Amino acid sequence: MKPKQVVIGIIVALCAGLGIYALFKSHGAAYASDDEAETTTNVVSVQVGALQRMTLRDYVTGYGTVGPAPATASEPAAGAQLAAPSAGVVAEVNVVEGQRVEKGDVLMTLNSGTATARYTEQELERQKTLYARQNTSLKNLQDAEAQLASLQVIAPLSGTVTRLNVKPGAAVDLSTVVAEVMDLNRLAVSTGIPASEAGKLMPGEDVQVLTQPPVATTLSFVSPAVDPNNGTMLARALLPADSGLRPGQFVQLKIVTAVHTNCLAAPEASVVTDIAGRSVIALVNGDEAVQTPVQTGFRESGRVEVDGAGLKEGDSVVTVGAYGLPDKTKIRVTQ
Repeated sequence: MKPKQVVIGIIVALCAGLGIYALFKSHGAAYASDDEAETTTNVVSVQVGALQRMTLRDYVTGYGTVGPAPATASEPAAGAQLAAPSAGVVAEVNVVEGQRVEKGDVLMTLNSGTATARYTEQELERQKTLYARQNTSLKNLQDAEAQLASLQVIAPLSGTVTRLNVKPGAAVDLSTVVAEVMDLNRLAVSTGIPASEAGKLMPGEDVQVLTQPPVATTLSFVSPAVDPNNGTMLARALLPADSGLRPGQFVQLKIVTAVHTNCLAAPEASVVTDIAGRSVIALVNGDEAVQTPVQTGFRESGRVEVDGAGLKEGDSVVTVGAYGLPDKTKIRVTQ
């Protein structure tokens, strides 16, 4: 064999060897890269929270309207619509809307077809004088009082004139509502609660009216009857005098039906449902998240009552990233 051919053969062999070495080296690097990628994808960044001991409440929620408090055994209703005591024409209106009045104040006077308010006032004074002198009968005095009363609209309670429906010169009859008076310090909020939920309600339970600021009160009345038109039961709570609420205001309220004290509570975001339909939390154990089944209870203000084997106050649980997290996943806690 010629020397030139030998040299060419050696060069070809060296090139082939270098190519095989480079091929194996690239494959080895690829395998190493795959292993690193697999290790990286198995570490999940999460955020965590802690289990706490706290008091949680169960609520029934509803929407209601503020209005005058109803009559009780000791007090009359806090609001009244006043009708004309007789047919006639409004002679004088002595008040304006928003004015404070006392029980017994004359809000307006009427003139009838047979007498004017001014004449009947004068006649009553005359009968009083005559009766004091024993120159008239008690019946005549009472008739004069009754005639004047039929021409006066009297405030039946102390409160505020919230509405005036007539002006002087307006014709009225017994069906005409001429004014409305309300005691703004005696208000109540009434709501309709679905019958399926109202069975848990009892007078005396705490109520939170969700205004700004919130108003705290207690349930004063739960109707025993269901409204056939909408399937709800009437519930009512009397408001404190300084509630700041106004008649006709529409508000949301929560009625406390049960209280659990010193219960173990988890952040709401940490309680998820696994593929078997169970409620679970991802309990942090070192650098792993261990799925732990729990029984859930009351929910309030972003917290959920939980009960599970081995759980204790201060345990760290995954919040952000908990959903769909496999058991014993390697985790990295982030802020």
